[in-house]
Amino acid sequence: MYEIGRLAIKIAGRDAGQKCVIVEVLDDKYVVVDGMTRRRKCNKIHLEPLSQTLELNEKASHDDVTRAFKQLGLEVKTTKPKQKTEKPKPAVRGKPKTQQSPKKEKKLKPVKADKKKE
Repeated sequence: MYEIGRLAIKIAGRDAGQKCVIVEVLDDKYVVVDGMTRRRKCNKIHLEPLSQTLELNEKASHDDVTRAFKQLGLEVKTTKPKQKTEKPKPAVRGKPKTQQSPKKEKKLKPVKADKKKE
């Protein structure tokens, strides 16, 4: 039932209600899905298999899945990688290390003698 190329609908999680296709079968519980959802490992109990299948090879690339979905008239979720930006350097706070203030000595308080009650 859960073979490579089987169309399914996600019924749980962030991508619930979206169509996907099984790209790889990992073991008896997990498969890798791609399509209108994010390409990711998915538990089989979170999928509702459909009767349609697509002609895909095992571990098909995202481009292969996109072409197969376009033949069915479905759109595929595509994401762009984030642009790399330089991280700002942290501002230096306080006094520079060369100008350290001397440590203050703690003054000891005199201890009072206990008074006995008579």
